[in-house]
Amino acid sequence: MTVCRPAIGLAEDHVAHFDVTARPITQFRIGSSEQRFGALEFVGGRELTAADREFGGMSAIRFLDAGRNFLGVTDTGFWYAGHIERDADGRPSGMGGFRMAPLLGPTGEPFARKWDADAESLAISGDRVTVGFEREHRLLEYKLDTRDFASLPKALPLPLPREELRKNASLEAVAVSPASGPLGGVRVVLTEKSLNRNGDLFAAVLAGPRRGIFHVRRTDGFDISDAAFLPDGDLLVLERRYALVSGVALRIRRIAGEAIRPGATVDGEVLLQADMGYQIDNMEGIDVWTDGNGRSVLSLISDDNYSLWQRNLYLEFRLAE
Repeated sequence: MTVCRPAIGLAEDHVAHFDVTARPITQFRIGSSEQRFGALEFVGGRELTAADREFGGMSAIRFLDAGRNFLGVTDTGFWYAGHIERDADGRPSGMGGFRMAPLLGPTGEPFARKWDADAESLAISGDRVTVGFEREHRLLEYKLDTRDFASLPKALPLPLPREELRKNASLEAVAVSPASGPLGGVRVVLTEKSLNRNGDLFAAVLAGPRRGIFHVRRTDGFDISDAAFLPDGDLLVLERRYALVSGVALRIRRIAGEAIRPGATVDGEVLLQADMGYQIDNMEGIDVWTDGNGRSVLSLISDDNYSLWQRNLYLEFRLAE
């Protein structure tokens, strides 16, 4: 979900570079040294700030390798990229090489209107990058380019009926399943809060023998903010809930890849749930990568909505299996 904010002033004809300050987060649960949270083990985190007012709004993140180089999009219509710096124990210690550049439209110009620029989701398959937009609902495919960010998009067919996509709650997650998993290496999209008559969330598989629409069970007021596949083909769904009194909450569910098929309504076990007693914010992005010991690592990033009251957080967890 996007909160309206002033247009940002990043120059539209070049790549802008940023010095990022990364304050350590050593405790996930505030005031506790606990490291294990259900099925997840907290690795570490950083609170990210930069002097430039354009820094922020990060709505999706994907790694290009094992936990170092990343690419993401903001909901104000920009690419961002960089690398994670690590200490001797492999914990995140900083963010380097950070840069931003405008997403380009088919004519080679940046999107002029916020309505058109609201990028919420990102998936990478080979040298192709799929970006999902809400408000002006669409999927665009770019060629991977983290140096010049000069790629022009082609439009992909919408996998869901346009009339079922809510204005500010549509294509919130795009993920690519592993080739060896039950879905066979295809893209999957999930909506934030586009609901069917039963109150469950619209989603779709874009290709392959299981191509078609399915639904994700919506429970306890949580909405989808992103998703990523585990190496075995199960889908991790990142969700958030906001209440005026209690603030924001985070949840991660694991959905069996085998259950995803046309017409199905899927649900899964909760791996993690956290509220404002934990180091969370408006968690918008999740990715999964494999470390040098063969363990699955979850990377989460938040969108500060360019607000003085919110933070850009980067968090890492290991799946303790």
